[in-house]
Order: sequence, then structure tokens, then C-alpha cells
Amino acid sequence: MDTAAELPAAANGPGTGDADGADMGRVQEAVEAAAEEAERTGGLGQPGRAMNRRSPFFIGMTAAAGVAVTYGLVELIVKARSVLILIGLAMFIAAGLDPVVDWLCRHRVPRWAAVVTVIAGAVAVIGGFLAAAVPPLAAQTTALIHQMPHYMHELQDHNSTLGRLNTRYHVQQRITSLISAKGSSLVGGLLGAGALVLSAASSMVLVLVLSVYFLASLPQTKLFAYRLVPHSRRPRVILIGDEILARVGGFMLGNILTSAIAGLGTYFWMLAFGIPYPILLGLLVALLDLVPVIGSTVGGVVVTLVALTVSLPVAIGTLAFYIGYRLAEDYFIVPRVMGRTVQVPAIVSMVAVLVGGVLLGIVGALIAIPTAAAIRIILNEVTFRRLDKS
Repeated sequence: MDTAAELPAAANGPGTGDADGADMGRVQEAVEAAAEEAERTGGLGQPGRAMNRRSPFFIGMTAAAGVAVTYGLVELIVKARSVLILIGLAMFIAAGLDPVVDWLCRHRVPRWAAVVTVIAGAVAVIGGFLAAAVPPLAAQTTALIHQMPHYMHELQDHNSTLGRLNTRYHVQQRITSLISAKGSSLVGGLLGAGALVLSAASSMVLVLVLSVYFLASLPQTKLFAYRLVPHSRRPRVILIGDEILARVGGFMLGNILTSAIAGLGTYFWMLAFGIPYPILLGLLVALLDLVPVIGSTVGGVVVTLVALTVSLPVAIGTLAFYIGYRLAEDYFIVPRVMGRTVQVPAIVSMVAVLVGGVLLGIVGALIAIPTAAAIRIILNEVTFRRLDKS
């Protein structure tokens, strides 16, 4: 038994066991020193001396790591672009709603209750839009299905308008040949449209959930972000960061207020002239007006087309109403509601919305103006001051 126990030591050569014992002793000393350091400092100890940054090895490794990290970040942004856009939109919504939460907190409302109140209000608005939109769409779809036999009968009647069009342009024959020749493509298109609707719904749910989390933990998130800045510059960064967030919140609240004005104006105009679906189209115009510069214009075109079903004079009057409202919003409402908060020139706002729309679509157009405001603050407070001193 003793000989067998000594075989590994003999196989490793003379002195190997003593060397291993000495190494283990050094490690044990380090463990005891770590325990003493933890007891003395009450934590994880004090940071040691920094590495020599002028070392050729350190410079080479830093350069290589910088290239690798940059390449990895570019690949991450490209592959996760859609998800990052949703995360950015959720953070923008949370930053925009945070002033309301802070106002409720200043009135002795717990933050969790303030967050729940704000989110409940947003959900109520979305639910109101759906409640106003679904019944008319369902009623119109049902009416169309019930009228299909009537339309088919008119196609066969050569004395009706549809019948004469069918005789002249062979409408029924073209539709039949289209369905028979490209039926699979049409089915694929319908399935693709259904998948698009499901994707949009899931994206909305994801943005809503992330907005709730970001809104609830925004103070902790800001503190974590500020800790990434060197201590000597933290006060300055905190002031600039809080100013940017204040402008984002001011833009968000001002945008909601102007959208409410647009929606109410549309509702009362349509109600006065008997244009159908005033609640639905009023909410649609209010939601579209959230997109700066172009939102209310698109909504006005939609309402004008619907007004054509009443009469041509009503449609012309509706068009004139939206042209007047567009001018009033640009030169009267917006400057007084959020002009002092955002402080972005009109030409910069228009260029920012166009560039943001090209880069990120509707999301880019929505966040373009507060992004331009943030860039303007950084230029005025950092870049221009350094250039003036250079």
C-alpha cells in the first residue's frame, strides 16, 4: 500500500511534490489575505495598481480589443436593428411620460401607483380607439358581404352601371381568371398580411411592456448611466442629461396636447357637417398628429376623402379647414405649447422629421424632434464651447 501511494510522486520526478506543496501554500496564503481584506474593508477590497498603459503589449491588446468590440457592436446593431428600434421607442415613451409620473410623485403618490395610473390612461386611450374603430369596420364588412349577391346580379344585368362596365371591360372574366391563375399568390398575400398584423400587434405589446419597466425603473437607470461617467464630470453630465430628458418629456406632453386639439377639432367639424364616423376619424387624426409635420396632413386627406361621400362642397370645406388648422398648428399652437420647451427651429424640425422618417420610418419621424433638441443641447454646451476656446 505504501509503495502504491508513492508511485505517483515517483512518476512525476524528484522534487515535484515539494513544488506542488509550495504552490498550494502560496494560494492558501492568498486566500487568507483575501479573507483579511474582506474583513478589513467590509467588501471586495481596494482596487490594485492600474496596468502600465504605455506597455507595447497593453497598447496592442487595446487596439485589437477595440477593433473586435467595434466589429461586434456593428454586427449586433445590424442583426438586432428591429428589436433595438422597439427598445429605443419604449425608452422614448418612458422618458416622455416620466414628467407626469414625477408630478404625481410630488403630490405624495407612490411611484408604482403613479406608473400604474399613467399606463392605465394610455391603455384607456388605445382601448377607446379600438372600441370606436372595430364596430364600424365590422358593420361595413358585414354590409359588403350581404351586398355581394346584389353586386353579382348587377354584373349580369346589362342595363345597370356595373353590367355595362362588365360588358365593356370584362370585369367578371378578369376577376375569375386572376383568381384561377394567381390563387396561390393571393392566398400567400393574405397569409403575409395576417403575419404582418400579428407582428405589429406583438411589437405593440412588447413596446408597452418595456415602457412600463423603463418608466418604473427610470431613476435607477439614470443613476446607473451616470455612474459610467468619470466622477469629475458627473455633475455636468447629470445637468445635461436631465435637461435632455426634460425636453423629451416636454415634447411628448406637448405633442399629446396638440394631437388632442386636432382630434377634437376633427370630431366637432365632422359632427357639424354630418360626415360619417366622427369618433373613429377624430381618434385617427389625433393618433396621426403624433407624427410631427406630416401626421395631421395625412389625417386631413383621409377625412376629406370621407367627406366626399356627403357632398363636394363639404369636402372642399373640410380641405380648407385642415389647411387652416395646419397653419394654426405650425404658427400658433405648437410655438405656444412646446416651443419654449423643445427650442428647435422650424427648419431643423422639418429636416429632422424627414431624415428620421427615411432612416427609421414612423418611429424615426416621431423621435426626430426631441433627438434634434438633444443634439442641439450637446452642441451648445460642449462642442461650441470647446471650439470657441480653441
